[in-house]
Amino acid sequence: MNAAHFECDKLIRFHHCDPAGIVFYPQYFVLFNELVEDWFNEGLDIDFARFHVESGMGVPMGSIECRFLSPSKVGEILRLSLSIKRIGKSSLVLHVRGQSAGEMRVEATLTLILASLKTWRSVAFSGELREKLEKYLES
Repeated sequence: MNAAHFECDKLIRFHHCDPAGIVFYPQYFVLFNELVEDWFNEGLDIDFARFHVESGMGVPMGSIECRFLSPSKVGEILRLSLSIKRIGKSSLVLHVRGQSAGEMRVEATLTLILASLKTWRSVAFSGELREKLEKYLES
């Protein structure tokens, strides 16, 4: 069975860019966070805001490894794609790719931790959440 990939398009805006008109690399981390929020809302069918506010849960990034392959420019559409490399007891390792105009621009490995916003401790994935996540697990 092939894993699903969650994809979304992001317009590269002026605020993402440096004076040269290319994405200032820390802005990719903002775009990655937006991708995760969109994935929760649209891919996993979990309201990201409610997940935080009502459930008291969060998914902070424990680590990011990133390769910048080619510059993205203001006005371009960057297609971001997300899949899961590994699901642990309370963490996920995500594979993210970004491409525009048929060219790979950025690739990253993100480690997310499921955490209680009350205790600031990691929490094991529930069966229901794990089942939703497994749809995106690379084989």
